[in-house]
Amino acid sequence: MLNPNIAKLLNEQINKELYSAYLYFGMANYYADQNLDGFENWFLVQTQEERDHALLFRRYLLNNGESIVLTEIAAPNEKYNNFREPLVKALEHERYVTASINKIYEAALEAKDFRTVQFLDWFIKEQGEEEKNAEGNIKKYDLFAGDSKGLYMLDNEMKARTYVAPSLVLD
Repeated sequence: MLNPNIAKLLNEQINKELYSAYLYFGMANYYADQNLDGFENWFLVQTQEERDHALLFRRYLLNNGESIVLTEIAAPNEKYNNFREPLVKALEHERYVTASINKIYEAALEAKDFRTVQFLDWFIKEQGEEEKNAEGNIKKYDLFAGDSKGLYMLDNEMKARTYVAPSLVLD
């Protein structure tokens, strides 16, 4: 059994990860509507990653004798005025998720729940990668998307992204 506060925070993180998937699914749909298949692909892969993160938190809770408490997932309903806005929103959202995971990590350290700390180590590293990728997307967009050829090339680069399932081992 986990510390009740940590179990609560981990359950809440499931909702945040599923919301992330929902948010990125909406961004993929926005880019699909704009005929930017590469951007759409990038965010569809991101959707899969976030869904899998939720499943990892779920499995960890179950492996530790905890019940899963599902709550409503809010609809993002974001409206974008240009192709850059979803990229910026994605970075802002990743920073929010990082802060949330850091809060759980801090609570686990305080409770001397070192198994949860070890579990969260993977997510700490993952969030570093998530923020770096989101920042990179904005930088590439700013560098290359100023003309139609650059946008076309960037879209093709983003189309090459493939999904790779996480390799975190849960106990």
